[in-house]
Parts: sequence; structure tokens; C-alpha cells
Amino acid sequence: MIFYIKWGSTILVLIGILLTNLNIYPLNIFIHGAGAVGWTIAGYLTSDRALLTNFGLQIPLFMTGYLNILI
Repeated sequence: MIFYIKWGSTILVLIGILLTNLNIYPLNIFIHGAGAVGWTIAGYLTSDRALLTNFGLQIPLFMTGYLNILI
């Protein structure tokens, strides 16, 4: 299961990066944010502090983007 979470999250993060480079907003933050959540879950399940630090700290940054869209 963790294998699929990691691969799915990797694909989402890469698509999010591509959408950012193509300036497709706000879809880019939703796709990349979903990938970051997936990697955070994978980090939690494997007790990998590096993954939790990297992707866990990205989630609040994406939240500011979500709030920017809503307000």
C-alpha cells in the first residue's frame, strides 16, 4: 500500500510542478498539495522524519494558497 501512495504522490507532485511551470493556477496548488499530503502520509506510515519535515511543512504553505483563492 505504501508503494502505491508514494508512486501516486510522486506523479501528483510532478504534475503540480508542471502545471506551475505552465502557469495553470489554481489547479497547480490543488494537484501538488494532494501529492504533498500523500507523501506526508507515507512519511508517517514509515516513520520517516525527513519526509514528514519536507512535505508536512508544505501543507500549511498550500493552505495559504487555498485561502487566497477563497478570499
